[in-house]
Amino acid sequence: MDALISTGEIVIDRPRGSAHPRYPEVIYEVDYGYVKGTSSMDGGGIDVWRGSLSADCVDAIICTVDLLKRDSEIKLLIGCTEQEVAWIYAFCNESEYMKGILITRE
Repeated sequence: MDALISTGEIVIDRPRGSAHPRYPEVIYEVDYGYVKGTSSMDGGGIDVWRGSLSADCVDAIICTVDLLKRDSEIKLLIGCTEQEVAWIYAFCNESEYMKGILITRE
């Protein structure tokens, strides 16, 4: 995963403070995007949560299952504070249709 982000470009298409495209009442508290040149289950790039700390390696991943889309994905967490990780985890688990499990790097 570190090689993917170190050799790819991280594109933030949903910056902190922006609204979710389908659910405008949901505001992102952490930058969200993808790694350009990679692919994921949804046909886009591998998802990335980019926190406020300067870091160039993956701190954790969240594996999600979306019952509405009937798919699963991984989301890389890079440079996230404990508070940002807690918000991301809650975000990925707040709906009855999407759940995620957090795997942290030791």
